[in-house]
Amino acid sequence: MRDRDRFQPDAPLLARARAALAGARQVAVLTGAGMSAESGIPTFRDALTGLWSRFDPQDLASVEGFSADPARVWDWYAERREGVRRAQPNAGHKALAAWARAHPGRMCVVTQNVDDLHQRAGQPDVVRLHGDILAEQWLDESTCRQRPRCDPAAADPGRPPRCMRCGALARPGVVWFGEALPEADLARAQRVANGCDLMLVVGTSGAVWPAAGLAGRARRAGAMVVIVNPEDSEIDAQAHVLLRGTAAQVLPRLLAPA
Repeated sequence: MRDRDRFQPDAPLLARARAALAGARQVAVLTGAGMSAESGIPTFRDALTGLWSRFDPQDLASVEGFSADPARVWDWYAERREGVRRAQPNAGHKALAAWARAHPGRMCVVTQNVDDLHQRAGQPDVVRLHGDILAEQWLDESTCRQRPRCDPAAADPGRPPRCMRCGALARPGVVWFGEALPEADLARAQRVANGCDLMLVVGTSGAVWPAAGLAGRARRAGAMVVIVNPEDSEIDAQAHVLLRGTAAQVLPRLLAPA
């Protein structure tokens, strides 16, 4: 059986979701790794292959792992960054962006992904809960005592880059194990969930918190929850409508003009 035939969302459920979407004043979208996987970006754990298969994830995505071997962690992220740069938005990214542009001010995407595919597809409003893999930040903000503070993007090249003025080490601008989500972004995501009429959850396992709690938050606030995923997720119980399929398969049909 071909992949495109394997997942065919139930037609009545698709029609129900389309009707709810058409009537929604505010739409929140939560996207996870499955959204980017269709563009060829492996999930974090799927990327632990080849040379990297012998490492514990904590060794490659924590302050402790970075401090133990900065060059190793920097090389790991350099490889992942190249994959992100090569990838292109898929039909799901494009369908979301087209709907948002056709309905200004009605959709906000909250993503767990650290790539820039939503932005490159033209999505106008994106909240990035887990950071930006293509950006850099200081490993320890307190290291820099310059005023104004040194810009991590201007650090001298290296593995990792280091600021020649203050000595600070740069690291990828992503949220690592043991770190809190950016406070302002999490607060915005929660406001979006509280205020939406419909929450569309796409390509997430529902295993990573606090992002996984946004669907339940939206439902408790009175929103319809629609989950798009080819497999079961840990938050399926929050869904009013489950559409089995991938983002690129389902979203163009769900979001197509009436």
